[in-house]
Amino acid sequence: MKTCELSAHGPRVSLPPPLSLGAAVVARSAPEETVTSSFASFIHAVRPEHLSKTVRHRSKRMILDSIGVGLVGSTTHVFDIALQYCQELYSSVAVSSVYGKPGVKLSPTLAAFANGVATHSMDFDDTWHPATHPSGAVLPALLAASQMLPPSTKPNGMDFLLAFNVGLEVQGRLMHFSTETHNIPKRFHPPSVVGTMGSAAAAAKLLSLSMAQCTHALGIAASLAGAPMANAATQAKPLHIGNATRLGLEAALLAARGMEANPLILDDIPGCSGFSAFYGVYQPTPLSTPNDHHEFLLEKQDIAFKRFPAHLGMHWVVDAALSVRNLFINYAGSFSPSLIRTIVLKIPVSKYINRPFPSSEHQARHSFQFNACTALLDGEVGLSSFSESSIHRQELRELLDKVVVEHPEDNVANFDKMYGEVALLLHSGDVLTGKCDTFYGHWRKPLSKESLLKKFRSNASHVLPEEKIETIITMVDNLEKLSDSSQLASSL
Repeated sequence: MKTCELSAHGPRVSLPPPLSLGAAVVARSAPEETVTSSFASFIHAVRPEHLSKTVRHRSKRMILDSIGVGLVGSTTHVFDIALQYCQELYSSVAVSSVYGKPGVKLSPTLAAFANGVATHSMDFDDTWHPATHPSGAVLPALLAASQMLPPSTKPNGMDFLLAFNVGLEVQGRLMHFSTETHNIPKRFHPPSVVGTMGSAAAAAKLLSLSMAQCTHALGIAASLAGAPMANAATQAKPLHIGNATRLGLEAALLAARGMEANPLILDDIPGCSGFSAFYGVYQPTPLSTPNDHHEFLLEKQDIAFKRFPAHLGMHWVVDAALSVRNLFINYAGSFSPSLIRTIVLKIPVSKYINRPFPSSEHQARHSFQFNACTALLDGEVGLSSFSESSIHRQELRELLDKVVVEHPEDNVANFDKMYGEVALLLHSGDVLTGKCDTFYGHWRKPLSKESLLKKFRSNASHVLPEEKIETIITMVDNLEKLSDSSQLASSL
């Protein structure tokens, strides 16, 4: 059990050993056969040797990508607002690093919050299936917590990688408790719910909490979870990730200090909703205690990495638009919008990403129409596509005026089943069509190592020198061999 004793250079925070909760607390814990206790048992018992080569490889790709999008996210206006807010809150516990701000230190929970906001500020972070953003909800909490612990108890790189995968596994297992999670969300933003739980589980593992404390950390986190989908496409949406990673860490720290919560929080108890409050259909199943043959969900379900900073659904229509653009140039010799009478988008029904005329960068990142027309007009979509000057171009508005949206019955709002189709109806009567079933970066067509590194280097170059960028790449690639995982956070 790690005991956190920060020196006079920082705050003094002690995490009590498992027995300090007292026999009464342990006695009141859930019996072994409950769903909640099975999750707590998994968090407490899982060991580095349970991580397969595939899981380690995939999760390190996620860590590197998440750091990169966090670094470039530290250049955004919404991050500046969040950072200023954090700096104005007095704290003597300023020990944890902030993305892209070498001279800035915050308390662990506020650093987790700020870095979580940075990670989702451009909607550039990874996406899993069922739909959530798993890395951004977990990684900032672990980076902050690793710097909180004193030198004698610093977790090594393998401890860090294991805790990260615990956070992923808990999120994935919870998402499988309801069929409602399979489609693009309508009610609440998934990382604000399962992400908070994943952050709590990951932090509990990194801090070596007892099984009883892990149970209470999950229960506390459930009381801190949730954010409505109505705030998608606004500056408030990045707060969902910031709060998930921060509040999950807080839940683990509170549990370490002896705070208790309902030990049946994940179980389906009629008449008294726990985690089931978030779902109409809820069928929880126990998480088996890890053994030599435990298979993490990441082994079976890979991750999607985004090539440009927008909602994942945009990647289908952009690739479809780029495909039909090439056909149009072969047809006409150049891209000539005046030859186009109508642009037909065939997309799934999803209200919050169906935005005909977005007026802000956050709305543009959540607009099928904007992303398709930008790809048609420019031949690419990138960071600069979402600037004020790009969004309000007259020639883009003229293309948007030509868009008609259709919702084929077979195009469901599900990241594993949807497709994007863009048809150009020309004044000549000819019709050109581009369709994308699986974009490059989707889990069925993963980014190559070269593409992932190119993305990371491009993102990190906005705030870090080349030498530091290469150091981070090497550190993540060799994370299992790192003797002190806080070195990763310190390099950011």
